[in-house]
Amino acid sequence: MAARGFDRCSPNQSCRYLNRFSLSHGRPRRAAPTIEPFRAQNPVRVYSTAMSIETVEHNGTKYAEIIWAGTEVKETRFFSPANSSFQFGLLAHQAGFIEPPHYHKPISRTIDDLQQMFVVQRGVVAVDFYDEAGARFREVVLRAGDGIVLIHGTHAVRVIEDMQCISVKQGPFLGAENDKINVEVNNN
Repeated sequence: MAARGFDRCSPNQSCRYLNRFSLSHGRPRRAAPTIEPFRAQNPVRVYSTAMSIETVEHNGTKYAEIIWAGTEVKETRFFSPANSSFQFGLLAHQAGFIEPPHYHKPISRTIDDLQQMFVVQRGVVAVDFYDEAGARFREVVLRAGDGIVLIHGTHAVRVIEDMQCISVKQGPFLGAENDKINVEVNNN
């Protein structure tokens, strides 16, 4: 059963969340998002009735993991391998669940890759993936509610409609000159 305020999309559709605002007791409050279905523009998307999770791989390299909007799980599930330096998943608990108060142990970890995750809040953004020769092999178009973690390989981000995303990556940020390497690609 879908959560209150949400409708389920059919397996051949993705969902676009539109946030609306309403007034309650004189104070502005965010109403439950409504969903406007749209046809997926990327025919490579693979849907299952339970989840819409996708991995972008090419020549043995994992470039990205995607959680499409509308994906539901019954309990917390991480999709990244346990040894990945960046964990990507969905938290899900039934009403009444209480996690005991806690903090996270300060354990030294060595990370030699920089991964970035973002969740689209509004707008449309495309992520292009390139192979070692600089040839684009895949485009992923993300809309509100879609989330992606960029793991390895060359990628580019193109804004199709004005967008806003929640972005998370490992720190500390050392500046673009240290954290990024621009790559010449074939734009064919």
